[in-house]
Amino acid sequence: MIRKRILTGITTTGTPHLGNYVGAIRPAITASHNADVEAFFFLADLHALIKCHEPERIHQSTKEIAATWLALGLDTDKAVFYRQSDVPEISELCWILTCQSAKGLLNRAHAYKAAVEQNISDGEDPDYAVTMGLFSYPVLMAADILMFNATHVPVGKDQIQHLEMARDIAQRFNHHFGETFVLPETVVEEHGDVLPGLDGRKMSKSYNNTIPLFLDEKPLQKHINKIMTNLQEPGEPKNPDDSAVFQIWRAFATEQQTAEMRQKFAEGIAWGQAKKDLFNLINAEIYEARARYNALMAAPEKIEAALQAGAAKARAHAVPLLAKIRRAVGLYPLF
Repeated sequence: MIRKRILTGITTTGTPHLGNYVGAIRPAITASHNADVEAFFFLADLHALIKCHEPERIHQSTKEIAATWLALGLDTDKAVFYRQSDVPEISELCWILTCQSAKGLLNRAHAYKAAVEQNISDGEDPDYAVTMGLFSYPVLMAADILMFNATHVPVGKDQIQHLEMARDIAQRFNHHFGETFVLPETVVEEHGDVLPGLDGRKMSKSYNNTIPLFLDEKPLQKHINKIMTNLQEPGEPKNPDDSAVFQIWRAFATEQQTAEMRQKFAEGIAWGQAKKDLFNLINAEIYEARARYNALMAAPEKIEAALQAGAAKARAHAVPLLAKIRRAVGLYPLF
């Protein structure tokens, strides 16, 4: 019987921010401490190539994201922590799955449909500037998941469709070649997938509205001060449910702290004070991890050693499964 096996990754195209921490990294590390869980965490650098054509940016982001996971307490003795591109079996499985993936299924992927709709709106050919990387992104994501037969995959709501596609692809393969893959279940964090950024929209590198996770104290305070608020004066009751400040607070606070801040909103707390309180709350949680992160960034050889060790552990899982898959589809020696 396979234990609960969770898998998650972060694309290496930017600096880790509070949304990454709350929505993916923190719940994943917490889950990895469970003795009944096998944890696989990876740096999605092959995914990064889809949209980013800046080698230096991908390289620096890989370093920053790896340092972040390690600084936040990931136990690499218990979890499998690896760089996607260090496990070539994933790429081979991606091609095998591509040969089992219906084009009609991929036509329905949100990212591809959005690109086509934008092109039509702009008067361009529907597939203008659409690469096969973008089009077949869900297949690579399926390969990431199925390569390790993950049973549970934490994602934001915008990724639920891709998990459903991974299940469809796995079912089709199993139907043609026998039971090979576990069908993964989607795990959506309650608040992490909607953590707002500086402008109130979802915190995302795409919107340039993020709060980097390990900013020093003064820059962190400055970023928090930039969070968009309305013009209500101190003393005026404020609605916490439409406030980005409160939503971020809730993601870091205990239930009691959340209830206390909700009461302060009802009593008309000044926005300046609310942001000061938010800074103190976040800073208290990341203070020690920030110091570990800075030390790791100054010693990249330690990060690389952890990734190479993780790649060896990942391949110990991937190599035998790929051998089974190759035999299933007819790719094996003649005698």
